[in-house]
Amino acid sequence: MSKVMIRMRMSMHDAHYGGNLVDGAKMLNLFGDVATELLIRQDGDEGLFAAYDSVEFLAPVYAGDFIEAVGEITHVGNSSRKMTFEARKVIVPRPDINDSACDVLEEPIVVCRATGTCVVPKDKQRSK
Repeated sequence: MSKVMIRMRMSMHDAHYGGNLVDGAKMLNLFGDVATELLIRQDGDEGLFAAYDSVEFLAPVYAGDFIEAVGEITHVGNSSRKMTFEARKVIVPRPDINDSACDVLEEPIVVCRATGTCVVPKDKQRSK
């Protein structure tokens, strides 16, 4: 099955709580984008996200962090596609050094994991 990865920097706009903490829903938003690309690659259609089966928030995400979200289709049914997702912090800001300093993490920090099911109606599938 194919895998998809997107990477983006969390901005101050993404910070929702004190201390520039990013709302966990932002990770689900990233997973939705990954799922959309997976479905387009699999079926030629964006499909619909039907449900998350599990979601685990494992570490905090802050404005300035670079997050890498990956996903893959683990099972293809008639119209359903089961997927797994993982979001990892790969770069962190270093304001203790200066306003623009950052470190690339040697070992990414897993911040969120999820599994879910998406659906592509049969009449919209254009398998590649």
